Amino acid sequence: MKLKEIYSPIEKELERMEGVLADSLKGMSSRSLNRLNDFLLESPGKRIRPAMTILSAKASSGHGLSTTDDQLIRVAAAVELIHMASLIHDDVIDHSPTRHNRPTVNSRWGQDVSIALGDYLYSVAFEMISECGNVDIVRCISCATSQMCEGELLQVCERDNVDLLKESYILIVKKKTASLFAASCQAGGLVYGSQEPVRTALGEYGLNFGVAFQITDDYLDLMGEEKVLGKEAGQDIKVGEMTLPILNLLGSASKDEASRLRRLLAHGKGDETLSQIRKMLSDHGAETRTKQIASSFVDSAKQRIGIFSQSSYKTSLLSLADHVMETGFNLKG
Repeated sequence: MKLKEIYSPIEKELERMEGVLADSLKGMSSRSLNRLNDFLLESPGKRIRPAMTILSAKASSGHGLSTTDDQLIRVAAAVELIHMASLIHDDVIDHSPTRHNRPTVNSRWGQDVSIALGDYLYSVAFEMISECGNVDIVRCISCATSQMCEGELLQVCERDNVDLLKESYILIVKKKTASLFAASCQAGGLVYGSQEPVRTALGEYGLNFGVAFQITDDYLDLMGEEKVLGKEAGQDIKVGEMTLPILNLLGSASKDEASRLRRLLAHGKGDETLSQIRKMLSDHGAETRTKQIASSFVDSAKQRIGIFSQSSYKTSLLSLADHVMETGFNLKG
């Protein structure tokens, strides 16, 4: 199912969110800063996190579009700003030249602008959230941001560690990626005053969704093509990040093959290394095991929202989880 179809119950809300997002960046008033503003909005991305905020609010309350949704729309926009900021900083840390089939902010304007712009987006996001006047939402999003930073630090510190445990990988993913998905969902519930069991269910849905999302992203980084990814393939290998497909391969390969893989990871960062690792992944069924693990997290995410009454919003959340598997292992785009 295409994202447009999944988002159809909240189409109007997402349109309003786009307007709020654009308005929030108009504070960059000079001509040079406006170029950055335009660059950020030219490639809108999938908007999965703000969509999850809105869908979670609606699924847990049953409310349709109303004139009282301003707070929800602003929280959704703030969540997207935080995501945008994190990507800009990620591209500095990983030295990524492209994203979404175009140069990154870092490759176009440099590290100084990238760091300052990311910081600016974070500050705008938290200003928007604070204006909602709900301390629980502020706490929810700020805790997630702290987790994201901790996860990024852990990931950088574990680079080139071929002895990384799968449990440690999952912990990093939960902090760096899944925490914002979880907070996006919980914040939606908080806007409409959902009770604790509902907020917990939303958070667990988002957390499990986020882990599956990152696993598939890591798989595509290894096995996908640049024209599909919108960025160079094999970026994780080049910076020494140990992802689940690699860890699965290390666990299933023979002693000699595991030693060969370790040498490739330590000394080879080019296309030939990527090609050899891809073949090893296919030969040892590491792809299948990776897909099974991602699927288990998708199933867990869907189970968590079983407590909600049937609605188009709940259906969209379920479909969004399925979408991760449908697209995450589709190498043809």
